[in-house]
Amino acid sequence: MMIRRRTLLAGAGGAIAATLLDRIVPPAQAASLSAIGIQLYTVRDIFQKDPAGTLAAIAKIGYREVEFGGGGYEAMDTTMLRRTMDETGLRSPSIHVGYDALLGQFEQAVSRAKTLGADTVVLPYMTAEHRTEEGWQKALPNFNRFAADLKKAGLGFAYHNHDFEFTTQPGGVSLYERFLKETDPALVKIELDLYWAKFAGQDLAALIDRIGSRIYAYHVKDMRPDRSMTAVGAGTIDFAALFQRKAGAGVRHFYVENDQAPAPYLPDITTSFKTLRALRF
Repeated sequence: MMIRRRTLLAGAGGAIAATLLDRIVPPAQAASLSAIGIQLYTVRDIFQKDPAGTLAAIAKIGYREVEFGGGGYEAMDTTMLRRTMDETGLRSPSIHVGYDALLGQFEQAVSRAKTLGADTVVLPYMTAEHRTEEGWQKALPNFNRFAADLKKAGLGFAYHNHDFEFTTQPGGVSLYERFLKETDPALVKIELDLYWAKFAGQDLAALIDRIGSRIYAYHVKDMRPDRSMTAVGAGTIDFAALFQRKAGAGVRHFYVENDQAPAPYLPDITTSFKTLRALRF
């Protein structure tokens, strides 16, 4: 249940109430967790078989935002997807589009994003050939070009991390450091996958403090003590503390994602939703 300020004040007095408010109710400069979203890759198996039914089930849980990615959505009837979202009260602020598709099918990606109502295109993944110093160096100028061209089309651009970007390369600098340095911070935003950054050994609070002004959205997935993925709330990451970082105050999209969600999927994403709803501010 969401804890409201007036409820807390009614049950506690003076200094005790103030102390509890500081701990439970996020400060005004915190990110606004007003709408909880989900990356559809989490439910890719059932989404591919029944996209309309899956979207309806997601909306019934209480999600209000979806991010398209995986599940073969690119081959689906985009108009049908948009109609289903409209009927179920969902919106899609962003979609995932692969690197090769942005290189070779840019106009189709723009059209798909606009039909789905997205305002941002996210590059979700870079394959092995781009993960060397040389491959990365060749790809980064395209990140800037994608962002500039998308801006002309009225769309934003962001990059989604995994763990490999944080690995130090032979030159002593990580791919992520090169990304931060060599892409335009005004155009190339960040979709920060909190699980994968932590998996790579990053101090999440320090990372948010450093790159907060560039963060477009969070991918929210939890980590067990053995570092495996789990539903939000079933692991060890303190999301409330992270979302209250002043540097991330501009973040407005929080996408639940569990790459390894167990079938039948809906219980797992319901757990994540309820955890985030309890933090909502």
